[in-house]
Amino acid sequence: MALLGILSDSHGEHLRTREALRLLQSLGCEKIIHLGDVETCEVIDECAGFPVKLLFGNCDVVHRLHDYAEMIDVEVVHPSYAFKSSGIGFACLHGDDFQLYESLLDDEAIDVIFHGHSHETRDEMVKNTRCINPGALHRAKSYTVATFDTHSQAVAFHEVIGELDG
Repeated sequence: MALLGILSDSHGEHLRTREALRLLQSLGCEKIIHLGDVETCEVIDECAGFPVKLLFGNCDVVHRLHDYAEMIDVEVVHPSYAFKSSGIGFACLHGDDFQLYESLLDDEAIDVIFHGHSHETRDEMVKNTRCINPGALHRAKSYTVATFDTHSQAVAFHEVIGELDG
């Protein structure tokens, strides 16, 4: 079994991102995917030392943040990331590129899409693909991350409570 951790839309909230990453680590996540809109190097700093795969969103200055992430050994997988785990095909993207999203929905090798962008939790079927949004760490009713158990295919949303920024 592999437990995947998913977070998105930090929008500079580095302390909340720190709490989110600690929560996902405490839950036993073997891989953590940040779906973008980090906005600041401080958020990327928080990802260092965790098994994070990082994408960027529409609010990110990609060339600046990409170079910084690589400099501190945070793995960048922008603009999308596809992988298999326990026989399940996954694709990850921020969610603002509708053409990319549609192409992934039409890809028969993709069973699950993780995306952010809307700041709202989501777990629903679209066409034949399960679409999951972990929610957001900024501008949301509650700040959430998600886990996906590759054995049971169960998704769980977890509220992030702790240090607040600014």
